[in-house]
Amino acid sequence: MSLDVQTPTATTIVMSRSFDAPRELVFACHTQPEHIGHWWGRGNPVDVSLDFTVGGKWRFVEHADGTEHAFRGEIKAIDAPNGFTWTFEYEPMAGHILSEQYVFTEDNGKTTVTSTSTFDNQADRDGMIQSGMESGAEQSYAALDTYLAKLA
Repeated sequence: MSLDVQTPTATTIVMSRSFDAPRELVFACHTQPEHIGHWWGRGNPVDVSLDFTVGGKWRFVEHADGTEHAFRGEIKAIDAPNGFTWTFEYEPMAGHILSEQYVFTEDNGKTTVTSTSTFDNQADRDGMIQSGMESGAEQSYAALDTYLAKLA
């Protein structure tokens, strides 16, 4: 299954990907620290700190190629298992904070995850696209496929 990436407006990126697993499990893999560390950082080791409550903070540190890549944000809304919204910030680019809304839909045991990233301006959106975000997301979701197969 491949990642579908769209840029419907000058300040948004919409990514969609399906998984061969029930919605509750895919939602749990996105929202529970014991699962996130298995796939989120493209399959690399990840330190996960997450208070998955509205107003709670999260911070993930991916360890890759001798480098640490730290990301953080705050949980804004939760509608389990249908979706959630959080802010997202790459720590080395502090101050460039975007909002990510995740929606989980299930059809015949397969779950589609659709994330909509909303940026303050087109330059921030374009910078994210140029950062390699699409290949990183593709690699992370491939790692999630592998992890979900282990849980089945």
